[in-house]
Amino acid sequence: MIRKPVIALLAASLLLAACQTDNWGGGETLGTAGGAAAGGLIGSSLGHGSAGGTLLGVLIGGFAGNQLGGVIDDQDRARERKAEQRAYTAPVGQQITWNNPQNGNSGTITPTRDGYDQSGAYCREFQQTIVVGGKQQQGYGKACQQPDGSWKIVQ
Repeated sequence: MIRKPVIALLAASLLLAACQTDNWGGGETLGTAGGAAAGGLIGSSLGHGSAGGTLLGVLIGGFAGNQLGGVIDDQDRARERKAEQRAYTAPVGQQITWNNPQNGNSGTITPTRDGYDQSGAYCREFQQTIVVGGKQQQGYGKACQQPDGSWKIVQ
């Protein structure tokens, strides 16, 4: 028979495994946590309080929540990339915005300066603001146009 502390340890390890440093707003982490909690409650109820039913619910719910959370993060990234593409040709100083009405995340990208690097490539400097979960973060960078016309962030 599996004891409750073992279930708690397994659930905690599942939640910690979901933490990723490239995860923007914690969509995957929050999805995993919420899914594991809901799955544990459902599994416990369906299993009439059995440890096995609870554990199975935690695992299935955590996995499903992680996958759903990842989709939300991917939507943010896709919206940001579209704004980034528009910023490559926007006039210097024009603020390009993006937002995700499904989760409230948003951001701006503003080209601040353009010119050419030592190799002759056309480059632009940008200021970027991202608001995820109500918390704002700013970043600065530079992108240069490649010979094939694509852009590459260089700093």
